[in-house]
Amino acid sequence: MEYAIVFLPLVGSLISGFFGKRIGDKYTQILASTLVAVAAILSISIFYKVLSHDYSSNKLIFNWISSGNFVVNWSVKIDSLTSVMLVVVTLISSIIHFYSIGYMNNDPHKPRFMAYLSLFTFAMLTLVTADNFLQLFFGWEGVGLCSYLLIGFWYKKMSANSAAIKAFIVNRVGDFGFAIGIFLIFFYYGTVNYSEVFQKTPELIMQTVNFMGAEFNLINLVCILLFIGSMGKSAQILLHTWLPDAMEGPTPVSALIHAATMVTAGVFLVVRCSPIFEYSQLALNIVAIVGMATAFFAATVALVQNDIKKIIAYSTCSQLGYMFFAAGIGAYHVAIFHLFTHAFFKALLFLGAGCVIHSFREEQDINLMGGVWKKIPYTYALMIIGTLALTGFPFLSGFYSKDAIIEFAYLKGSAVGYCAVFVGIFTAFLTAIYSWRLIFKTFHGKFNNKKNNLSTIHDSALIMLIPSAILAFGAIISGVVFKKLFIGNETNFWEGSILFLEPIKYLHPPQWIIFMTPFIVTATIPAAYYLFAKDNKILKNLVLKNKFFYNFLLNKWYFDELYNFIFVEPTKKIGLFFWQRGDVNTIDKYGPDGISRIVKILSNKVVNFQSGYLYHYAFVMLVGLSILLTYLILY
Repeated sequence: MEYAIVFLPLVGSLISGFFGKRIGDKYTQILASTLVAVAAILSISIFYKVLSHDYSSNKLIFNWISSGNFVVNWSVKIDSLTSVMLVVVTLISSIIHFYSIGYMNNDPHKPRFMAYLSLFTFAMLTLVTADNFLQLFFGWEGVGLCSYLLIGFWYKKMSANSAAIKAFIVNRVGDFGFAIGIFLIFFYYGTVNYSEVFQKTPELIMQTVNFMGAEFNLINLVCILLFIGSMGKSAQILLHTWLPDAMEGPTPVSALIHAATMVTAGVFLVVRCSPIFEYSQLALNIVAIVGMATAFFAATVALVQNDIKKIIAYSTCSQLGYMFFAAGIGAYHVAIFHLFTHAFFKALLFLGAGCVIHSFREEQDINLMGGVWKKIPYTYALMIIGTLALTGFPFLSGFYSKDAIIEFAYLKGSAVGYCAVFVGIFTAFLTAIYSWRLIFKTFHGKFNNKKNNLSTIHDSALIMLIPSAILAFGAIISGVVFKKLFIGNETNFWEGSILFLEPIKYLHPPQWIIFMTPFIVTATIPAAYYLFAKDNKILKNLVLKNKFFYNFLLNKWYFDELYNFIFVEPTKKIGLFFWQRGDVNTIDKYGPDGISRIVKILSNKVVNFQSGYLYHYAFVMLVGLSILLTYLILY
């Protein structure tokens, strides 16, 4: 069963990629989607076995590397953490596979798209089932490759190619730190297998290492380097710039990779490595601070964006920040709980956005929409459910997981914890504003689109609405159903997969903590409706009076411009210098171009001897004979 979960998507990818044209678009799509759906059913079965029978296993696929004492296997490790990730990856992936059948209906390259989606699913499953850092790194790079391929799927668009390259390069920065962390683990631990590394960690808490001319505690350094890898993959601040641009890919890609699965790999890594991070308070504080900064930053930028997919993309960055500062305060299980619920409502929002874009014939600017909630009622209802869950409206999934993060931060009782409470509540307020801004500007007010006639706007096909409805169901019930299991007072679900050195305080926070966020997100709805749907003069005046601040947010805090100034332009100038002065004027001039020029000159001179006169040939032969005789006499 475990083997089938991992390899069924790979089989679907290979069939779609190599035999898709022979099988036909329709059968390729159905086959690939069905294989991933079977993997999802098997994953739910595994999750049930873990839940009911404390099932765990580590099944060997093959011996990968064996060199002296260094042994690395390719395995399928099953524990409670893996079982949750299997359900998230395969279930969301299967839903999006079926949704893609409708969304990509007019695309001429359906088999290639399905091949990439299924290959990504296989790489993600390889990542979450790894029992060692090397296998995890293989899956880590695999999802990065698939992300590159899917973002640039419409490769004839220059913007898609640029976004794919940007995502690939920015992720390489984080992956470089991750790789160094793995090298350090191997050098000092002598192994990269989880169980052995986690067992040896308490013995090395006093170990120091000289790194780049300075002394560092080994555990601190390893955790920070692993977290740098997580920052790149999970689009945390400083390494976040690739995620909004990644919206150039098809919407199902945004839903699967950049909302529900790949971007959560960084959170999974930190939680998986809790037996290491628990011994580094410095690293945990850094994780929490970066998470808080990302949550706040992304929420402020989302307030003024106009591209429907980029608003949701920045929302993803912000929610990932919540997950990281939950892990940073030691509430790893709450971080996974939010990861679990977030997968449903964020994938729902992206698929809903895809239905909107589909209805408006590829229009993505929310300022060019409006007044269509009666024309596309099913899409509207789905987006409302996703928005309510995202904002933490009472009794939907986001309410349970997001509020749990804020409550556990308060119960932490530290300065970082109290700071996380403030950032979490304020970011929830910003989240409610930009989420309802998207809803009201997209569906309410006046119809502002000149490319489409209002009478032509209609809901998407059932093949797109039904998968979205399944996600809506998950967004409604996943919080209330799984709260006790994941973060309840008496749960022992995480034993063996997450380490807590300090027992989690299951105390009741003050009433104001419990009611603050639900009150804010509820009160924001009528205020947002008035500002964005009824009377937007207040906002226009506010923008005019704060033009600098508005442009600061609209330009995403000028991170792209800053990186362009510091890294991109100098690199281009260095590259042009070495290309023109080094390659063209030196290597080419005196190398292949110079040799070819000399040969051409000599050939032009030698051709003069080919005159057709016998006495010229006799003269040349005589000269050659003289040279040969001279050589023989002298040597």
